[in-house]
Amino acid sequence: MNLSPEMLTLVMFAGLIVGLFMGHPLAFVLGGVAVVGALVGPGLNVMGTLINNIYGNAMDNYVLVAIPLFVLMARFLNDSGVTEKMFDAMRLLLANLRGGLALTVVIVSVLLAATTGIVGASIAVMGMIALVPMLKYGYNKGLSAGVIMASGCLGILIPPSIMLILMASYSPVSVGALFAGALVPGLILGVMYALYVLIICHIKPEYGPKVPAEERAQTSTGELVIMLFKYVLPPMALILGVLGALFTGIATATEASAIGVFIAFLLFMIFGDRKLKTCYNTLIDASKTTTMVMLVLVGATAFTGVFSRGGGMSVISDLVLAMPGGTTGALILMFFLVFILGMFLDWTGIVLLSFPIMLPIVEAMGVDMLWFVVMVAVVLQTSFLTPPFGYALFYLKGVAPPGVEIVDLYKAVIPFVALIIVACVLLAFFPWLVTGLPAILLG
Repeated sequence: MNLSPEMLTLVMFAGLIVGLFMGHPLAFVLGGVAVVGALVGPGLNVMGTLINNIYGNAMDNYVLVAIPLFVLMARFLNDSGVTEKMFDAMRLLLANLRGGLALTVVIVSVLLAATTGIVGASIAVMGMIALVPMLKYGYNKGLSAGVIMASGCLGILIPPSIMLILMASYSPVSVGALFAGALVPGLILGVMYALYVLIICHIKPEYGPKVPAEERAQTSTGELVIMLFKYVLPPMALILGVLGALFTGIATATEASAIGVFIAFLLFMIFGDRKLKTCYNTLIDASKTTTMVMLVLVGATAFTGVFSRGGGMSVISDLVLAMPGGTTGALILMFFLVFILGMFLDWTGIVLLSFPIMLPIVEAMGVDMLWFVVMVAVVLQTSFLTPPFGYALFYLKGVAPPGVEIVDLYKAVIPFVALIIVACVLLAFFPWLVTGLPAILLG
């Protein structure tokens, strides 16, 4: 049919939306729309080029080896059981503070983000070990659910993160620079969540009562110190082992991920049940997650390949560059599009769809690539929280006790989405919050 670039753009994105709303997996929707787009657009002769692109971008990319390794590291740590014990230690440490349980969720989630990087695992774990106690002690339902979901989403921003690795493989920014650039924004978001908890519990004390004194009295100060050393220091060692090896230049991202797997396996052997069946299930779960990511990568590579050969890239580029306000207007439009896409797609699809389109435009405008990629990573925090397809909402709903409805979760994320937007504005006005640490660590 040889559709015009404008018509091909409409047909392909309409097909993408229809396929997703029909409930089909994203990877197959992307691949299927790519085949249809090739038929009605540049022709089936483009398929040979797509196969070469898929092999070169996905199958022969050494950086992507870090993805299955970091996923395996996360699974070993999750199955070691150290997370639950770490939460108990931090909960008792902050027992005399209003909102202490919610603050504990933020702190433990930041540690989990720096050790696991898997949002679903972090939210499910925190939902199971924190939500029931918070509701039991009289915490506000919205605050309890919101802080668990928002803090759990830090796993895709705070390094090591498989999202950042995937972003680095599709951009000219190195994994090390991206890890360093995303660290400060991730911690800033964690601090903002913590301050929100403290402020709201100060204004409305009934939102976050203290842990009962008799429960705190059951654990002596000495026992608490031992718990902190035993269950908080090991995850910290994992963080320092992975990020330290990467930032000091001792290891590449792939090698650092292997170090992380080794340390996580040791923690599994120390704190876990050490059963062969558990280890087998850990490997299977890691394989499933890796396969999902790689299939989406293949489908997205095919989609963007057809879209580019059909002239769609030029259509989007002309639209963005025609925005009033010049570079600022174009950037606002791109971040807004990422925000809207987050309501319907997960981060994998958004990165693989948007980067081939947006990064050439950003480079042509002379915008710092590191800053832009990290900004997209921060905006993508909302992709897990915004309805109708916010994955964090469904992760928590799956483990929430009776009485916590999906409508409650929709309401709970509103203040945290607002905080993410505030963080984006802050990073826009002070870009050195992104670029400063990489400049210091990596020169």
